[in-house]
Amino acid sequence: MPDLNLKRNLADPDRFYANLMAIHDGLSKAESDALNARLILIMANHIGDESVLEQALSAAAEVLRKPEI
Repeated sequence: MPDLNLKRNLADPDRFYANLMAIHDGLSKAESDALNARLILIMANHIGDESVLEQALSAAAEVLRKPEI
């Protein structure tokens, strides 16, 4: 079973983030939500490993379980 990689894995994470923000520019909240959902499904399909995807879901949800400081 492969493990989810949570270490930096992008050559230029700032560029990726800037591109991500740019594609949202000018979108309504509903359009932005739809874009995010589509992007998640495209990336999930690319990953293709259900175990890794479950680990990613757990890691993303963990931030909601942490108490605020």
